[in-house]
Amino acid sequence: MAAPSPGPREVLAPSPETGRRAATSSSNRRGLLWRLRDKQSRLGLFEISPGHELHGLTCMMQAGLWAATQVSIDHPLMGLPSQEDFSEVLTQVHEGFELGTLAGPAFARLRRSLGLAEEDYQAALGPGGPYLQFLSTSKSKASFFLSHDQRFFLKTQRRREVRVLLAHLPRYVQHLQRHPHSLLARLLGVHSLRVAQGKKKYFIIMQSVFYPAGRICERYDIKGCEVSRWVEPAPAGSPLVLVLKDLNFQGKTINLGPQRSWLLRQMELDTAFLRELNVLDYSLLMALQCLHEDERGQGSCLILRMARSVQGAQSPEEPEAQNRRLLPDAPNALHILDGPEQRYFLGLVDLATVYGLRKRLEHLWKTLRYPGRTFSTVSPARYARRLCQPCNGGSEGEGTEQDYSAINAGTRTPPCLWDLGACILSHWLPGPILILLGRGSLKALPPHLRDGETEAQRPEGAYARSGPRSHLL
Repeated sequence: MAAPSPGPREVLAPSPETGRRAATSSSNRRGLLWRLRDKQSRLGLFEISPGHELHGLTCMMQAGLWAATQVSIDHPLMGLPSQEDFSEVLTQVHEGFELGTLAGPAFARLRRSLGLAEEDYQAALGPGGPYLQFLSTSKSKASFFLSHDQRFFLKTQRRREVRVLLAHLPRYVQHLQRHPHSLLARLLGVHSLRVAQGKKKYFIIMQSVFYPAGRICERYDIKGCEVSRWVEPAPAGSPLVLVLKDLNFQGKTINLGPQRSWLLRQMELDTAFLRELNVLDYSLLMALQCLHEDERGQGSCLILRMARSVQGAQSPEEPEAQNRRLLPDAPNALHILDGPEQRYFLGLVDLATVYGLRKRLEHLWKTLRYPGRTFSTVSPARYARRLCQPCNGGSEGEGTEQDYSAINAGTRTPPCLWDLGACILSHWLPGPILILLGRGSLKALPPHLRDGETEAQRPEGAYARSGPRSHLL
C-alpha cells in the first residue's frame, strides 16, 4: 500500500470503536491487584471523567489521536526521511470535529528512533482510559493532561508557539541524532483540533519527564531566576501533586556523584542549541526519588544498560562528541540520572518562546519593574548561562545565602535613568550607530542590564549572584 503523500490532506477518519473494545477487554483481564496499584500511583491526580468540564474535549482528542496513529500503522514509513516529512498536514474528519496531524511522518520517525511502538503509543493516548489532570502551577492559560498510564504529557499551545516548534523541528531532530542522550523533552506529536466551525486549538504530545511517577517525592520547575518563582507547598499529608519552583529549591543540593560532569556538559550542549534558536523561558524539570538499597550502584544488568545506551545513536560522530552515558535499567531512562542515594528525573521543556519584539519589550518593562532582581525574560545567551548555574554551583564562590537574601530584600542599587537609556539603545539601535556612539556607555551598565555583551566583554564573575542558588555535588 502506498505511503500517504505530503502536503495538506483531508480524509474521513476511521472509528476508534475497535480500539476502545480491545482496550476494555484488556482492562477486564487485568486483575484487581493491578487496578488497585494503578489507582495508588494516581494519588494527587484527577481523572477527567464524565461531568468534568474538559471531558468532551479529551474524548475528542482520544478518538482523533487513535485514528491519526492508525494512519502511521497502516502506512509504515519506507525509505529515507525527506523534507516533505516536516511539511505534511493531515486533517481527519470525525463526527462533530476535525483533528489535524502536523508533520506526522517526521514525528513517526522520531517515535521509532526512540523505540516506541506505534501500537503502544495508540493504546496509551486512545480511548482505553481517561486522561488525567493535575493542579498546575504554571502562569500560562494552557491546559495540561497526562495519558491514563502517565507516560505521555499533553499540553495546549498557542498558534504562534506551534509555528515556532514546526519551524525548528528539523534542527531539533538533528540535535537529537547528534546527542541521543540529550535532556530536551522528546516531542512526539503536534496536532490541531476544531470543533464544528469553531476556532482551531493546538496541542503537543511529549514523553513525560516525571515517569514512572509512583515513588517521586518532590517536583521542581527551574528557570534560574527569582521573580514569581515561589509556590506555596501543599499541606503535610495532602494528596495534591504540586510542581514547585526555584525559590522552593533554595538551599537544597543535588548529589549525582560521578555523573555530575556528564550533566554539566549536556546542559551546555542543550542550552547552546536553544540559544542558537533564539529561544528563552524554557524550564529544567526536576524530580527526586529515594533509591532502595538494592537499587544503588551499577546494578547487575550492565549488558542491557550498554545496549540501551547506544540505541538511537544515528550520528557518525564519536561517542565523546555525542556525550553519551550509561543509561539506567529503568523506563524513561533518557530523563533519569541516579546519584548515590537518590534518583533524579531531569528534562528541558517549553521550547517555543522566541526572543522577538514582544519579549524585548517585556524585558525592558521588567527591568523597570524589578530593579536588581532576576526574572525570566532576558536574552537567550544570558538565559542559557544562568540556567546552567544551578548545575555548576560549586564554581561560583561562597557567601551564597547572604547574597541571595540581599536580592530578596531589594538592597541592590536600582538602575539610574542613564543606565536604562543605554539599555534601550543597546536593544534597538543598529550596530554601526552603537559603534559611533562608543561602547563605553554600554560597558558601564550594571551586570543585570548587560544583555548584549559577549563572554569576552563580560567581566569574570559578573553573574555570580544573578539568581537563586542550588548546588550540584
